[in-house]
Amino acid sequence: CPVGIATQDPRLRKKFTGKPEYVTRYFYFVAKETRAIMAELGFRTIDEMVGRVDRLEARKAIGHWKAHGLDLSPLLYKPEMPPEVATHKVESQDHGIAEVLDHQLIELARPALEERKPVYHELDISNANLTTGTMLGSRVSRKYGLEGLPDNTIHFKLTGSAGQSFGAFLPKGITFTLVGDANDYTGKGLSGGRLIVHPPPGSTFVPEENILVGNVVLYGATLGEAFFNGLAGERFCVRNSGANTVVEGVGDHGCEYMTGGRVVVIGPTGRNFAAGMSGGIAYVLDEDARFASRLNPAMVELEALEDDDVEFVHALISRHVQYTGSPKGKRVLNAWKEKLAQFIKVMPVDYKRVLLEMAEEQKEIA
Repeated sequence: CPVGIATQDPRLRKKFTGKPEYVTRYFYFVAKETRAIMAELGFRTIDEMVGRVDRLEARKAIGHWKAHGLDLSPLLYKPEMPPEVATHKVESQDHGIAEVLDHQLIELARPALEERKPVYHELDISNANLTTGTMLGSRVSRKYGLEGLPDNTIHFKLTGSAGQSFGAFLPKGITFTLVGDANDYTGKGLSGGRLIVHPPPGSTFVPEENILVGNVVLYGATLGEAFFNGLAGERFCVRNSGANTVVEGVGDHGCEYMTGGRVVVIGPTGRNFAAGMSGGIAYVLDEDARFASRLNPAMVELEALEDDDVEFVHALISRHVQYTGSPKGKRVLNAWKEKLAQFIKVMPVDYKRVLLEMAEEQKEIA
């Protein structure tokens, strides 16, 4: 917002002179001008205007060579239709909300929602089930706020192929274990919950060589953790600002625009890794010594792991193995000294500077 009314930080808001009333006044003038144009065209309501292409006039583009010979008549053609055929919304659309899986999850989780009692259930899921967990998570957030529920209070084990946005916005206290695979936007906006995805027991394929979850996984996640026993698609952890995760390989544009959280990749990455990454830390197992060629170095530097990093990465991979049974994770831990030398730390330059400044301030206070 150019006038700053959408800026949340009070310190930054002081730099702008705008007020919410200015936007209100602007839209008032937009509405006033719109009404004047409608009156000129002979319309009283927006509904009357819909589909009235006969009231439009096409004019030649202002001297642009790309528009030479452009014919808009196919776009402005209006077929002859009887008056009972509507040209705008006249009835509500059924989005199938009454049939979504979350209604069943909410009923099964009622003891946890009402009395904070732990619940565990196993169900099937299919790719027709979209945004599974979002309505359940909203019930937790409405009642318990940012605090959520104690860890693992609600645990669902789901078997099958999950649809888009599986586990989106899960708050604290909810764990989803998916035995199967998931589509794009898995864990979108993860808000404190835990996601675990691994192939079915007895699968004949090698997990770390096969796609397990789709594109844009953990988009905009703010808190929580996720463990993926397999490869993720492109744009993994875009705009992640606080979640921690382990994945066994990612496609192009991994950690794009990331601002927080920590990502451990124990497999290959695609190109353009860390593009626009201004915060958070990524740890990449560079087994083929080619990771630097796939990195976008504009805002990050590559470093060796420090003691705290080593402890964190080992602990997170251990949890990954605990939750998913990952064969690749087990091999990394069993050959830890050898594999540790292959890990590379991806550190945003400005983020590192801020962390150092904060550390100095803490020393002065102490």
